[in-house]
Amino acid sequence: MIDKAELCDKIRELYPDIGECGIDVDVEYDEAQKAWVVDLKKGGQRLKTYLEDNDADSCMLGKKCVGLGIEIAQLRGNIERMNE
Repeated sequence: MIDKAELCDKIRELYPDIGECGIDVDVEYDEAQKAWVVDLKKGGQRLKTYLEDNDADSCMLGKKCVGLGIEIAQLRGNIERMNE
C-alpha cells in the first residue's frame, strides 16, 4: 500500500508551487471508496477528488502520473477561479 506522505510528496513534486501559492494539499485513504482522497485547500475554499488505487500505484512507480496530474490541475484551477 502507498504511504500517504509519499503520495503527498509526489503531488508536491509535480506541482512545486502548491505551497508557494497558498494551496494546501492533503491525502487520505478512503477504505469505503477504495481510493485516495486528495484535498486542496486555499483560504476558506476546499475541493477534493478521488484517485483510484491503480492510478496512484502507477504514479508512485514512475510509470505515469497523467491521471493525478489532470485531477490536481483541475482542482487548482477551480480553487483559483473561486478566489478571483
